[in-house]
Amino acid sequence: MPIIEFVENTIRNVEKNSVYTQHFGVIDVVRRQIIRTMATGHYQFAILRKFNYFFLMLFMLFSHAVFGVAIKQSFQTSIATNTIKGKSKVYKSNLPKSAIKISDPGEGTIWTVSEAAKIKWTTANIDATKSIRFFLAKDDMVVQELGSFKNNSLAEGIALAKNVGSGDQYQVVGIELFPDDKYRIAKHVTSYFSIRNPVADARKEAALAKRANNRTNPTEAPIKNEFAGRKISYVKELSFENENISVSLWDHGREDGDIVSIYLNGKAIVSKHFLTYGRKNISFKLDSYKTNELFLYAHNLGKSPPNTVSIELTDGSTSEKIILNSDLKSCEAVQIMVQ
Repeated sequence: MPIIEFVENTIRNVEKNSVYTQHFGVIDVVRRQIIRTMATGHYQFAILRKFNYFFLMLFMLFSHAVFGVAIKQSFQTSIATNTIKGKSKVYKSNLPKSAIKISDPGEGTIWTVSEAAKIKWTTANIDATKSIRFFLAKDDMVVQELGSFKNNSLAEGIALAKNVGSGDQYQVVGIELFPDDKYRIAKHVTSYFSIRNPVADARKEAALAKRANNRTNPTEAPIKNEFAGRKISYVKELSFENENISVSLWDHGREDGDIVSIYLNGKAIVSKHFLTYGRKNISFKLDSYKTNELFLYAHNLGKSPPNTVSIELTDGSTSEKIILNSDLKSCEAVQIMVQ
């Protein structure tokens, strides 16, 4: 777009009756006379024709200083417009603004999951035939949709989901359905209130007590002293805080062709592995309710019996390094517990 046309379009977009436009009217007369004179080629301006863009730039800078505020206001107004079929149209609503205010539940309210809940609210500029939808939220997340109700200020007999846990950070959110003004939808969020679920609390406490009891007094299966006709010898007891364990294993000493398996609680977690100095990494999960048994099983004797493996175990906070030996008649093992 030519600079002159851009300037003229900018002028037209400024409010016609504004103070800025009145000042610009005077300036524009001078601007047009200069441009026309240059265009006619009159001798007194002919030498300045090559400076046409220079004068126009000076003019635009001056125009920007005069119209800066008006153009900024025009731009801000354009942001708030709605584009419809390629044309900009400023949205102005003549409808009164609607509003919702929930009075119950509120601060200090306690709902119980086993009992029906109720909601009380008032509205402004929302017809009684309209509906309001309510949600139960916690930590800015929707926990349950409570339902949609006619705008009669009271909803009773609301059943709470059985999996809603006890807590003090619950809120009810109300939203106007099918508003007359779709750009201004009424909504309201209550202050925090409490919910109690005695059944879930009792179940949770029982599970925690059982877990604590099992950790204190784990169910001890008979210690495995033999596997596939081989004697098992326990050389160390280990304990970790977490049940998820990462393991690295490699040949201890020199590489001599050892082939081994690693068993955890009677199940192979490494099967017929050819040991080298390179570490083999695996992970497994311990049983937190009992003593876990990990042992080494030799499939051959290599060139220098017995088979010997270095093992490093970690739960992310605690690390243990052990060395296990095995031949064709016996296996070395460790016992592992979760604290």
